[in-house]
Amino acid sequence: MGLVEVNSGSISLDGTILSEQQAHQIPKNGIGYVPQGRRLFSELTVEENLKMGLLVRGSSMDVLDWALSLFPVLKTRMKQRSGTLSGGEQQMVATARALCLQPKFLLMDEPSEGLMPSMIATIFKTIEKLKTEKVGVLLVEQKIEGTLSVSDRIVFMENGFIREESDPLALTANPEPLARYVGVKARVT
Repeated sequence: MGLVEVNSGSISLDGTILSEQQAHQIPKNGIGYVPQGRRLFSELTVEENLKMGLLVRGSSMDVLDWALSLFPVLKTRMKQRSGTLSGGEQQMVATARALCLQPKFLLMDEPSEGLMPSMIATIFKTIEKLKTEKVGVLLVEQKIEGTLSVSDRIVFMENGFIREESDPLALTANPEPLARYVGVKARVT
């Protein structure tokens, strides 16, 4: 997201080199970001938080309607201060705000952190819907079963370096990399 200097290589999307841009320019090029810990404007309402997402790329209210269709419960919370929402509702707002950018690609950092199981399921179902909408998703996540269920490709990183790549089917057949890189013996189906 332009906050850390790139040591080598580059990151590009549709021919635009993003790794050379400043942080505030990257969302304008179609990259949405759902940060770990949500980072909402807690004193603003849900509606105000979502409109912040609309402003970045000049998105229309139709985009807001689309984002709200993924999280219908937010329609009843639009006038509520976001800091008073449950953790799951805050995660919905953070995700919907990023979607208000009309992203081509969405970065999601630990979206299931601190959420109850039903909300985690909602997050993973939303990722599945985004795939059908042709929105690319880079998911940083430790919930193995959910991650495997929505992923086309799995990349294991260690200290900033890609150590191994796989796909969900290969990891189902041989879950050893999960134990090595994530430190869990996952129940994969």
